[in-house]
Amino acid sequence: MLTDTHCHIDAYDNPLAVLDDARAAGVHVIAVTEDPGKYRLLRTRLGRRDGVDVALGFHPLRAGAASPHDLARFLRLLPQATWIGEIGLDFSRAGVATRKQQRRVFEAILADPQVRTRPVTVHSRGAERETIARLAQAQVPAILHWYTGPLSAVEDALVAGLWFSINPAMVRSKKAASLLQRLPPEHVLLETDGPFARSGSRSAVPSDLLGTLDHLARLWEIPTSEARNAVVENQQRFFGTHGQSPA
Repeated sequence: MLTDTHCHIDAYDNPLAVLDDARAAGVHVIAVTEDPGKYRLLRTRLGRRDGVDVALGFHPLRAGAASPHDLARFLRLLPQATWIGEIGLDFSRAGVATRKQQRRVFEAILADPQVRTRPVTVHSRGAERETIARLAQAQVPAILHWYTGPLSAVEDALVAGLWFSINPAMVRSKKAASLLQRLPPEHVLLETDGPFARSGSRSAVPSDLLGTLDHLARLWEIPTSEARNAVVENQQRFFGTHGQSPA
């Protein structure tokens, strides 16, 4: 089964229909959240539904306005979380004014030893080098979601044991094509970042990962079935580093 490692399932108009479609396509969904409150709400809404794991998140643009209570709440919820995300840093125009607060939250999360035993999906827009350095220092083998940073930093990320998740919008981008040429196939995972990422003229959904595989197969010059097997093996290795079994 394929895994969509980064999907904002709560942002769709009909999340349950999207999950049903994903399950029919053989895609397991990691439902990232943006703060501890949204994590609890989504877990309650989805219950023990098959085919989805809810990730405990603290989006950097929300972390910029976080109170000590918010951070304490995140850390209290860590023991029950099977995934962490989305967390990270955002020094783009939208987040540059809250860099100090973002760093405080990100550092506190990475300092908790439980983070090293969970799969983590990380936001790094405009702060790629610092994000990679902090993950390397904390020895957290995370996924860099929708990486748009300098290609010169990719080698540092690989040395740090980081992974890269690729979405339907990325495979249609010239910059992402350059990234994929730099990436060893064994460090590639899949995501949608739906519904914010696009697949053609509409919002991406988890079942679009099948089309992403087709693009990767052409890039790697192998049959789609082999590309699928390669990604599934990557998932197994990534989950194995956290003591988990793939979906």
